[in-house]
Amino acid sequence: MGQEIAERYQNVAAKIEAAKQRRTTVPKDAAVTLVAVTKNHDVAAMREAIAAGATNVGENRVQEAKGKFAEIGNSVTWHLIGHLQTNKVRQAVKFSDLIHSVDSLHLAETISSEAARIDKVQDILVQVNLAKEDSKSGVYRENLQEVLQAVTKLPNLRLRGLMCMAPNYDDVEKCRPLFREMYKIYQQIKEMGLPASNIDMLSMGMTHDYEIAVEEGANVVRVGTAIFGPRQY
Repeated sequence: MGQEIAERYQNVAAKIEAAKQRRTTVPKDAAVTLVAVTKNHDVAAMREAIAAGATNVGENRVQEAKGKFAEIGNSVTWHLIGHLQTNKVRQAVKFSDLIHSVDSLHLAETISSEAARIDKVQDILVQVNLAKEDSKSGVYRENLQEVLQAVTKLPNLRLRGLMCMAPNYDDVEKCRPLFREMYKIYQQIKEMGLPASNIDMLSMGMTHDYEIAVEEGANVVRVGTAIFGPRQY
């Protein structure tokens, strides 16, 4: 099992490098962070991925992540990528290096408040719902600038960029226009000169579409099944 995880991790890393070389409008040498999504996989599987080179791990649920953090600790960078309820924020800020799924100003305010309690400046991404899917959270494009400007006024947050999830199309090529548009928005946000921010992350792409996301400018991808296999429930 461990060897399989190591091989799959290296395979995904190689596919990311190949996808970078297929870029046409994005610099081919721009680095990509591979977040190994360990949701519903045990600590042993996490350790195998870390041994294979994983330095960034992603979790969807605060409770599950908290238990794993107690065993793994700060040897990796922890990404919280799932929908975050306000009543879980106090626990989330204790271990999260980066929260990808900030989908409202209210949530951002709660994170800032809880981070202040432990004297922390929390790095965050704002989740964008570009396709306006009812099944997904996120800020609509027409509200994004207003939300970002408000977020950057919160004292214990540091805005690092944007996150999105593409619709789960049968034909993965249909994701390409959305990823391309997200990259344009990301570039526009970088040029806004927002205070208290360090805009350098565009998180998009998962197991089924990460190669296209990288081709179109993602510099953070969130990959679970392609590394760990089917989830252990």
